[in-house]
Amino acid sequence: MPVLSNAKHERFAQGIAKGLSQTDAYTEAGYRGDRTAASRLSTNVNISKRVAELQGKAAVRTEITVASITERLLAIASKGEASKDAPLLAVARASLMDAAKLNGLVVDKSQAELTGAEGAPLGVSVTFRDA
Repeated sequence: MPVLSNAKHERFAQGIAKGLSQTDAYTEAGYRGDRTAASRLSTNVNISKRVAELQGKAAVRTEITVASITERLLAIASKGEASKDAPLLAVARASLMDAAKLNGLVVDKSQAELTGAEGAPLGVSVTFRDA
């Protein structure tokens, strides 16, 4: 589906596709904020189709990006492993770790929130003793 001929409708559809609420997308498209009108406009068949198209394109771009980066990292790792040279083996290991992190297989605990039982915050107390 091509770009909608009504510029406000196109901006509204793009806002919805980006994840804005109907009211926020309606306001950003240039209309006066009105929940009822925003809801009614969102049921327009052309707008619904355009939102689905925009969201589909975004999903494909994201999937291709993750897949292609992973593929390239794995190719680098394969070449590094085949060389048996220490520096290239280190590059291979780093490439494998990057691919694992990119795909959510490894979580860096220094950046992740540490939690206790059942996801509760981890209570840590520190006691200093005089020497």
